[in-house]
Amino acid sequence: EDIRTMRIAEEARLPGKNRIEEIKHYARLSGIKRIGIAHCILFKKEAAKLKEALEDEFEVYAIDCYNGRIPTSELLGVEAKGITCNPAGQADFLAQSNTELNISFGLCMGHDIIFNQKSTAPVTTLVVKDREYKHNPYKAFEDKGETT
Repeated sequence: EDIRTMRIAEEARLPGKNRIEEIKHYARLSGIKRIGIAHCILFKKEAAKLKEALEDEFEVYAIDCYNGRIPTSELLGVEAKGITCNPAGQADFLAQSNTELNISFGLCMGHDIIFNQKSTAPVTTLVVKDREYKHNPYKAFEDKGETT
């Protein structure tokens, strides 16, 4: 299965194209029909645009991190206000939707790990959350002159 995935990924490479187009091409080549998007609540508008970009060819299911609206104090057992993220709930929602490929979109560090572990479908990352560099963690290397 790993070799099959690698072969399809190699064939799906589109030099000069963006990652969204490569994800779509990979999904086409894999025969995938249902794609999930697990996104941070802060990326609601951007996730909606991604969903729209994929819906011309695929069934798309998007779920934000506040899925289940679980109070932080209830989940983490600490004195806290507000709603906590629920990456396991996101994975469960997408599993119930029978997605065949999931996209991690701006999930917090740690939450992305849980989502990836719990996802029943393979996961690819489109956006990572980086509060200092506007979601471009590679910029940390550029600031130190360590680019390749």
